[in-house]
Amino acid sequence: MRGFDNVLKIPELRKKIFYTFGLLAIYRLGGFIPVPGINSHALQDAFAGGGGVMGMFDLFVGGALKRASIFALGIMPYISASIIVQLLGSVLPYFEKLKKEGEAGRQKMTEITRYGTVLLATIQGLAISQYIIGMNSQVPGVVPHPGLAFTIQTVITLVTGTIFVMWLGERIGERGIGNGISLIIFAGIVGRIPRDITTLYKDIFVLQQTSFITGVFLIVFMFAVVAFVVIMTEAQRRIPVSYAKQVRGRKVYGGQSTHIPLRLNTAGVIPVIFAQSFMMFPSTLAMFFPNSDISGWVHTWMAPGGALYITIYTILIILFAYVYTAMVFNPQDLADNMKKQGGFIPGRKPGKSTAKYIEKVLVRVTLPGALFLAAVAVLPMLMMRYVGLNFMFGGTSLLIVVGVALETLRQIETHLLMRHYDGFLAKGRIRGRR
Repeated sequence: MRGFDNVLKIPELRKKIFYTFGLLAIYRLGGFIPVPGINSHALQDAFAGGGGVMGMFDLFVGGALKRASIFALGIMPYISASIIVQLLGSVLPYFEKLKKEGEAGRQKMTEITRYGTVLLATIQGLAISQYIIGMNSQVPGVVPHPGLAFTIQTVITLVTGTIFVMWLGERIGERGIGNGISLIIFAGIVGRIPRDITTLYKDIFVLQQTSFITGVFLIVFMFAVVAFVVIMTEAQRRIPVSYAKQVRGRKVYGGQSTHIPLRLNTAGVIPVIFAQSFMMFPSTLAMFFPNSDISGWVHTWMAPGGALYITIYTILIILFAYVYTAMVFNPQDLADNMKKQGGFIPGRKPGKSTAKYIEKVLVRVTLPGALFLAAVAVLPMLMMRYVGLNFMFGGTSLLIVVGVALETLRQIETHLLMRHYDGFLAKGRIRGRR
């Protein structure tokens, strides 16, 4: 507890943490405010039995979709817009130029991302309004007065909610602690954990859908999965680096040995979020035609847990792991900086040869990391399909919770060490801060 006591001793850090918790509380509160013109009780009946094609979308927004709240779209339109802009930055010359313009270019790309968020939120808001209206055929009275006025009102409400959530995320990033956008998703997922634990307990011990021994095995398996995710998230491949001695005046610099820490999962949870955003496009399209053949095809073939869904989802995760790693890690820049500072990898010539070696190691390291992400992401789907239990301690939710929690703890520990306080652990530090 000493580490947490030290957090409260630093006024600036204490203020950041309370500010972050305050904005996250506002986000969670908004998730329970329904869109006007909807019968909430009838909507819950229509969503009874949940899951399916909209279950994963609802996971990212903390159940706000099933409640048809003003934050039903959550932060997903912003994430989708960010994905598109980042991919364009590697394809179109205009966006490549913006990336090289420093702060001014970054602000311009942020502005474009915001406009893209509004556009995507409008499309998704229109789809959700039609999807909810279509529920009247299943449970009469979900929308007492469907029509053009309801559609316009719902779209405006949902787009405004998304813009507000985006603003909350940006404020957390600027004045709070941690990555605001990631914490928004984190808050939505964590908010569902108590209900998911209760549901799993009922399935095993009350409804007895499986034997007691199997239930105990699943509980042990949950802890093993969590431990495995933490280990793989923090795993590194260290490349040794030496620095030549340099004499400047009467002082000697360099002559030290260190290493380049290449994380097994350099891209973090981003590939999973990217892949999930793409997998939501068929669901969005199906919402425009709630009772058509298109909707039926999506529910049949693109429902989470289906063979086609799992195959495409796995391929996208592996693909985005390599793409995002290439976007955030440039071996040539790293090799050039090492050469300027007199550093070299033993057995490798400085410059181009070093860059090729780092790139080769990075490609090899990224593959097991990408396979790990894909395996954990599809775990709940496989458990549901072959065991018949709603296994929520794996998949996208666990990857996001562990990744965001560790990154936030790193930032907090950095503040503690800067002010000569001990970190959270009595022995050692969180990996990467030693």
